[in-house]
Amino acid sequence: MAKYDIEELRKFVAPEFVFGAGASKLTGQYAANLSIKKTLVVSGPTLDKLGYPATIIDSLKAEGVDSVLYTGVTANPRDHEVMAGAETYRKEGCDAIVAIGGGSPMDCAKAIGVVCTNNRHVLEFEGVDRIEHPGPPLICIPTTAGSAADISQFCIINDTGRKVKIAIVSKTMIPDVALIDPLLTLTMNKELTAHTGLDALTHATEAFVSNASSAITDLHALEAVRLIKKNFLQTLDHPDDIAARTGMMLASTYAGLAFSNAILGAVHAMAHSLGGLLDLPHGLCNAILLDHVIDYNFDATPDKYRQLGNELGASIPKNAPLDEVKDGILEAFRNLKQAAGVTDNLCKMGMSMDDLPLLVKNALADPCMLTNPKFPSASEVLSIYEKAC
Repeated sequence: MAKYDIEELRKFVAPEFVFGAGASKLTGQYAANLSIKKTLVVSGPTLDKLGYPATIIDSLKAEGVDSVLYTGVTANPRDHEVMAGAETYRKEGCDAIVAIGGGSPMDCAKAIGVVCTNNRHVLEFEGVDRIEHPGPPLICIPTTAGSAADISQFCIINDTGRKVKIAIVSKTMIPDVALIDPLLTLTMNKELTAHTGLDALTHATEAFVSNASSAITDLHALEAVRLIKKNFLQTLDHPDDIAARTGMMLASTYAGLAFSNAILGAVHAMAHSLGGLLDLPHGLCNAILLDHVIDYNFDATPDKYRQLGNELGASIPKNAPLDEVKDGILEAFRNLKQAAGVTDNLCKMGMSMDDLPLLVKNALADPCMLTNPKFPSASEVLSIYEKAC
């Protein structure tokens, strides 16, 4: 186990959250408790067709809270989508925001809030702790088990001008309350379940080996990996298994508590670069890059990677040489990816060698790279991209 200096300072931040079947039904009650008069409900068009926003709006209405629906959010939410949402918020006289969906609607909602309270363009908040005034009251209701945007201090927005995803990192990004209802994940298809589940695994893995990790974040990260090992493939084979869906939602929550505080690493820095330039699915980018980054990072913290491998069922003899340990860990991660049906590489997804210089530049500038267990050179990042192609 990792050892920590008991005098070392570490902070841990998290929102109030309610976890369990039916938690989403408490939306109106929590809005009333926050004295909200009119809320902007942020979601996406697919969820709108499924009727999720309508259910939330009914819950709000039952408590005397007015609302207006904004569904102009796409995957990898764009800067202009945030600004359009902020304009709707102002025009409609809202005083709070409710987000229902995966990471995209929740990140968009976070950004809309700080745009409105600071009267600035969303891109001006890029970086760490650059928000002067917190956003209005925010309630998040996740419908996927992976992003953990409902409990994290991260907000990821696509800068369409530069074609790069920016990270806005601030405790003001943490919602006032998260209503985490596993029943809402039952409508996820197999592909989305796979990508978001591997996203949660990446969150837990990167938080565990982060150079900003602590005993508290390690506790959450390891438990997330245990839950993923137990429940992930079951959700793919038996999507209506509520117990397995609940296990994956809890894994996502634990992983979110870990990475929100320990931050992430090279996988996310490189995935953000890919998502911004090529508009690729975030969870899938993480899944493709994860084992290649582990291969690169391994010698910086082999004991921690051994723990992760053991939790995933790797067969590693106690006194095995490090090369054998690494091979066993990589096999465990790759086997899980393959079992989940993730066999693509970045070239199959549209990345070309001509994209590499800009991808490398943007990845190295991403805040997540700062907490990677070792800081790679441009040539090393280039090599990881090539190996994932």
